Amino acid sequence: MTSSTNNTTPPPPEDAWMDTYQRLLPHWQSLSLSHQSTIPISISRVNQFDAARLDIEMSAMLKEQLVKVFSLLKPGMLFQYEPELDAFLEFLIWRFSIWVDQPTPGNALMNLRYRDERATETRAKVRTGLEGPGLTVAQKLWYCIATVGGQYIWARLQSFSAFRRWGDSEQRPLARRAWILIQRIEGLYKAASFGNLLLFLYTGSFRNLIERALRARLVYGSPNMNRAVSFEYMNRQLVWNEFSEMLLLLLPLLNSSTFKNIRRRLSKDKSSTSTEDDSTCPICQGTPTIPFLALPCQHRYCYYCLRTRCSAAASFQCSRCSEPVIAMQRHGGSIVDHKISSQ
Repeated sequence: MTSSTNNTTPPPPEDAWMDTYQRLLPHWQSLSLSHQSTIPISISRVNQFDAARLDIEMSAMLKEQLVKVFSLLKPGMLFQYEPELDAFLEFLIWRFSIWVDQPTPGNALMNLRYRDERATETRAKVRTGLEGPGLTVAQKLWYCIATVGGQYIWARLQSFSAFRRWGDSEQRPLARRAWILIQRIEGLYKAASFGNLLLFLYTGSFRNLIERALRARLVYGSPNMNRAVSFEYMNRQLVWNEFSEMLLLLLPLLNSSTFKNIRRRLSKDKSSTSTEDDSTCPICQGTPTIPFLALPCQHRYCYYCLRTRCSAAASFQCSRCSEPVIAMQRHGGSIVDHKISSQ
């Protein structure tokens, strides 16, 4: 039975394997291209947020240095042109970074750059997150108009409406309507920004509305650079700020006279052996005006200096010998003019 079956089965043609290969080759190529056309690489969301924060800090540092240049001008004069100053600094950052196809300072520290997402959607074999063309000239110009011009116009409009008190002018319905319109536009923008934030946290693309509208996506600039940013300077600045705030809080609570008395007691032996000029007032270090003597140590003071110290402290001690002053006497007189009551 087996021999008869084998004899009846015809042998395959000689070109059968070649025909099968030619028929399946397009399917294999399509499958390989579909798997290798895009290699997804997720862009760190933390890097993008850190880049935005670093750009803000850089702008603040430039603004601080520019304000110091005009520190000798009339006080409050530069405050009137604060929106223009902010717009000028933002324009400088845009001009020397995005316009010349370079990342902003924050993006450079985070190894990020802008890419035209519209061009990468139609290209094949794009390594997502690394390759792709930069922004076009139109995208750069619209980015400048939106970030620099838009923020400046909005800041000026808000300050003008607040100065004119459009929200309080009931007798002018047009101004009131304009104020309500401004508030609604601001509310819609905040709601849209919040929605964009949720999309950004989900997809990792387009951290703000301007980038989403322009299809300008932040991608990695170099595949071999790790996220290693030194925050040592910022940590030192934070520590110093906290320390200065603590000192400003504690210094008013401390009694400076107590520390001075302790210091005088510690240096009493040393000061007793050293020669001191008794012709000057130990408080103001000047020639005593209306000289008075502190009793019982007989050291000379200005009347105003000695009287104010004795009135401020119930147990005032001499600045030269640290002995308690119980009375004061006019220099060269035998009568004690003012008696210091010890409490």
